[in-house]
Amino acid sequence: MLHCGIVGLPLSGKTTVFNVITKAGAEVKPYAGGRTDPNRAVVEVPDSRFDLLVLAHNPRKATPAQVEFVDLAGLSKGAGKGAGLGNAFLSFAADADALLHVIRCFSNGAVEHPEGSVNPLRDWEILDMELIFRDLGIVENRLGKLSSRKKLLPEETAERALLERCRDRLMEERPLRDMELSPEDSRILRGFTFVTAKPQIIVLNMDETQTGIESIPGGADIERRISESGACVIKLYGRLEMDLMELSPEEAAEFTEGIPIGEPGRNRLIAGAYSTLGLISFFTCGPDEVRAWTLRDGDSALDAAGAIHTDLAKGFIRAQVVSYDDYAAHNNSFATCRDTGVLRLEGRDYRVRDGDVIEIRFNI
Repeated sequence: MLHCGIVGLPLSGKTTVFNVITKAGAEVKPYAGGRTDPNRAVVEVPDSRFDLLVLAHNPRKATPAQVEFVDLAGLSKGAGKGAGLGNAFLSFAADADALLHVIRCFSNGAVEHPEGSVNPLRDWEILDMELIFRDLGIVENRLGKLSSRKKLLPEETAERALLERCRDRLMEERPLRDMELSPEDSRILRGFTFVTAKPQIIVLNMDETQTGIESIPGGADIERRISESGACVIKLYGRLEMDLMELSPEEAAEFTEGIPIGEPGRNRLIAGAYSTLGLISFFTCGPDEVRAWTLRDGDSALDAAGAIHTDLAKGFIRAQVVSYDDYAAHNNSFATCRDTGVLRLEGRDYRVRDGDVIEIRFNI
């Protein structure tokens, strides 16, 4: 299962964001006393299409798509060079498929900021630099080992050239995630689990007095940084949304009147993580089970068959495919879709599209 690591400076509200995503309320407590073991939770990916398919088929079992979220201990200055809890933190971050970077935008006199003041841009840069230091250390360590050898194999020569490119980029204080890589380059780097190569979502953790980016300290600088980085940014009223979980819908509506929350933050965070990871969903439907399956965007019908069961991939003949919209418009029935000509027969190389409803024909 793919998972997202929630990162940020101490007291940025990471655990609050984790509680919002997982609907844990105040059950999960913030990190304290040097604890580094992460909080983990598997959450369902909100998808109205899946909900409607379940209503239409009334199956004995319903299995939505899922993503795991991991709340990591706060990362402070020097962690990228092994200081404090840095090594433990970064080992967990290296295991994540994507990072949710929580940036504190709110002021709270009862919770002093570890840097002495609220400055979202500074905090963003601190964490980015610690991740860069971590990757730079790994690159330099490997290059040192390669340089100590009298003769390199051809693949080691290619690896050294690629790592030198990575080192130059990191020395420019630029992450590796936007670096142009060939498929072979990506294969070589995969084993290093570089944290700056991971997709990243920026979560601006605000309070109810802050109605937009312009109302947070240094808002204009943050907007400029967002534009330059091309980052996916989600604004969240973390503490408020966690408190709303304990209210009825009527009480919550009254409590949030005039506050531009819109769609619940947990839905936006989960959907944002799913999209940032480059994931799509396809569906299988029947009286026994309606299920949302997860694929990488660009995966094939053969990959879809393998996700369901290895036997389906081994004996793959063809896939019967219909888009969700066509399926819903034709009585949620493959037979009706076939009769009206919207059902397609696709081969193993067909690129699965988000929302496809699929039946695999196979023979073992």
